[in-house]
Amino acid sequence: MAGGLVALLDDIAAIAKLAAASLDDVAAASAKAGSKAVGVVIDDTAVTPRYVTGLSPARELPIIWKIALGSLRNKLLFLLPAALLLSAFAPWAITPILMMGGAYLCFEASEKILEAFTGGHHDEAAAEITDPKQLEDRQVAGAIRTDLILSGEIMAIALAELADQSLVNQAIALALVGVAITVGVYGVVALIVKMDDIGLALAQREGAGAQAFGRGLVSAMPVILKALGIIGTVAMLWVGGQIIVHGLEHFHLTPLPEWIHHASLAARAALPAIGPVAEWVVYAALSAVVGIVIGGVIVGLLHLKPKKH
Repeated sequence: MAGGLVALLDDIAAIAKLAAASLDDVAAASAKAGSKAVGVVIDDTAVTPRYVTGLSPARELPIIWKIALGSLRNKLLFLLPAALLLSAFAPWAITPILMMGGAYLCFEASEKILEAFTGGHHDEAAAEITDPKQLEDRQVAGAIRTDLILSGEIMAIALAELADQSLVNQAIALALVGVAITVGVYGVVALIVKMDDIGLALAQREGAGAQAFGRGLVSAMPVILKALGIIGTVAMLWVGGQIIVHGLEHFHLTPLPEWIHHASLAARAALPAIGPVAEWVVYAALSAVVGIVIGGVIVGLLHLKPKKH
């Protein structure tokens, strides 16, 4: 009896050690996967504030909360199971799906640019909406739709770093990455869009320094939000372009990816003091050019109307 009890305790200890080792693997894998997705996280943070610009200040945080919940739903209910299923049964389909998502980002950004110059149908549709709830629902739906593409890229990048993990560890690590990134992104977004309220509160405090800083913050926020809108549009172009360039490379259609790669390396060599930054800027800029070409073609095809004779 004692021998059986000792054996049972030994088994429990062994299971506990395995569980601890597994948790260590998950934590390490999550950190590694999350670090690889940082670039897309920055893009996601830049894109989101434009969806609350122009809406009631009292609704900004509730709208961000709705978008954050939609983002979590995207990652945990749709993308995580889809990523695991594709990884297990159809890994060949991941890259084409990502490329289609990248093309959508390029299209959306190119359409925004077209509308900025010509005044497009989305602006007219928004102008026709007089019900604040309907306008809010439209903005939230648009943000969650864009988040689905960006989150898909985040999860795909993270999954690529988890290839050596078991299916259970992959699922746990992807869930941890998804939750951490969502909390981080939308926490920063909430802070950005409420900066004007923070500035107003500082401007009403005692102390000339705090008041001056608060007034400066309030004055700067319209410019900052406008700049973030531009950054968000450009971010969609370079993320979408990068997805397409990486997809071409995956399918060994290498002339364009190789040219972009060599150009970015040449920039690094030409500016050794800021080599990594120069390499990233050139790669991102050329990817954005690819993005605007792809997006422009899609916009042209969708908006091209046959001439009436």
